[in-house]
Formats: sequence, structure tokens, C-alpha cells
Amino acid sequence: MHFIFRFALVLSPILLLSPARAASPEDRYIAARDAAIAKLSNDNKINEAVDKAEAAARDELKGQLTAILSQPARPGFAHAQLNLDTLYKGDMGFGMLDGLRFDADTGRDGAKIGEKRADGSFVEPKAHIIVTTESLFTRWLHEHKTWWDKGSKNVPQQVDAALKFEGLYTQAISTDAAVVNFDDLPIAKPASATLAYGFLAGRTQDSFPDKADEVFVSALADGKMYVAYGEIEPAVQVPACTAIRTDYNQKADAAAEKLERKQISRQAYDKLGDLHQQGEDAFKRCFTERAPQQPAFAAATRQAQALLEAAIGK
Repeated sequence: MHFIFRFALVLSPILLLSPARAASPEDRYIAARDAAIAKLSNDNKINEAVDKAEAAARDELKGQLTAILSQPARPGFAHAQLNLDTLYKGDMGFGMLDGLRFDADTGRDGAKIGEKRADGSFVEPKAHIIVTTESLFTRWLHEHKTWWDKGSKNVPQQVDAALKFEGLYTQAISTDAAVVNFDDLPIAKPASATLAYGFLAGRTQDSFPDKADEVFVSALADGKMYVAYGEIEPAVQVPACTAIRTDYNQKADAAAEKLERKQISRQAYDKLGDLHQQGEDAFKRCFTERAPQQPAFAAATRQAQALLEAAIGK
């Protein structure tokens, strides 16, 4: 009995000093990220030393995520990069999803990355895969709970609802335009996944695009969150739906012209409502109804499924 008591006394300081409450690898990553953001964002200078400091911080964060995620190489994709465009608060691209990003090593039709196309644009990777942990993803959701200004819809805090919110993808990836969801895709959930979602997409800085030229897929599997997106060929479009929106836009322009010429009263003009928005809403309803009947929709679904399998690796 005395032996047990003495043993407990010896053990007590050890227990007090045990690393049970030590910071987890993810805690250390978040702390390092936030420290780098604070240091760089408070430094108003832009010079070689600051650039080197940011590069060193990015290398450190990438190394930590590489150890946390332990991701294998993916055929057809380049080595993993840190999925953070910038560590400067206020810069475009700040606040992207914490994770590693794999970029396809070729562009559409196998074109070499960086080559100049006939239209003057440059070839970019045809697909991207972002990998993070479920807990880092939920932390990121919490950080983005009020990311956009008051009055704008922000990302839901439940994972399944968040994956269906198009604004999540605008905030999570490198883009200078908003991601828009045209329609859900009937992808099959991989056996290892507890959640999976896919949709037809486009990007816009103004009005809703006429065609969907990308797919986005996301999945939660084995404690990791995968978000992948890529160009599709052919794009999915429904000319009849575009014609409906064009008709509304023409009516809107005609009404505005009549108002300017005082051919109709302000009261009559206001009674028409927002014809441009009505046309956009009608286009979306039409697209949702008719797009699944297009051969390109089935092709897009297959491409999305293949991208999801490449992301999860099974």
C-alpha cells in the first residue's frame, strides 16, 4: 500500500508535465499561419526582405500541412502547393481554404501550361484538387461565418449545407470571379465517402453566364475533405434558355428607353419590376429543367465523377 502511494507521488509530477494538453499539429499550423499573417499584414514595406519572409512562411506552412495530410502524388497532377494565394490580410485571394492543392500538369486538350493560345489567353491547368482535414475545414467554416459584409449570405456552418453553397467555392479557391452553380450533378458517392456533392459551374463578375464550362466536386472521406474543380469539354448550354433571358433583357432595355423618352410614366416603369432579374431567374429555371436532357450534361457528369475519383484516390 505504501509502495502504491509513493509510486503515485512520483507519478503525479510526470502527469502534470505530460503532453496530453500540448498543441496538436493542426493547432500549430493555425498558430503559425496567424502569426505570419499578423507579421506580414502589419509590415507596410514591400521589398526583397519581406518577399523572402513570406516565401519562408509559405514553405513552413506547406511543410506542416504535408506532414498533417500525408498525401500521395496523383498521376497527371503536379506536386502539391499551399492553397493560400496570400498571407496579406486585405489582398485579393486572402482567406482561401487551408490545405494542399494539386494542379493538373496539362491544360485543356493536353496543352502545355503557360503556352499562349490563339485568342491571346494562356494555358492554365485543366483541373485542381484541394485536400484538407475535416477539422481544418470546420475551423475554416467558422472563420468565414461572417466573412462577407452584413446583408450578404455567408457560408453555412454545417458541412453538408456548406458544400451546396456556391459562395464557399468563391472563398475557398483562387479566383477573381464568383463561382455560380448552374445545376446539381448526379455523381455517385465513393464507397469511402460519407458526403459527396457535385455541380455544373461557371464564373462571373457580373451577370449569370450563358453556359456551364466547369464542374466542382467535393467529398468528405476518411477524415479528409476534398474539393476539386476543372474545365469541361463540351460546355453545357441550352440555347432556348438563353433566348428567354435575351427576350427579357430586350424588354428591359426597351422599357428604360421609353422611360427616358417620357413615353411611359415612372409608375408604369416601376410596375414592370426588375426585368433583367426576372430574365435571369427564368433562365435558371429553364436550365435546371432542360440541361439534364443535353448530351453534354451526361459528359460533364462523367468528367466530374472521374475528377472526384482522382481526388480521393479510389
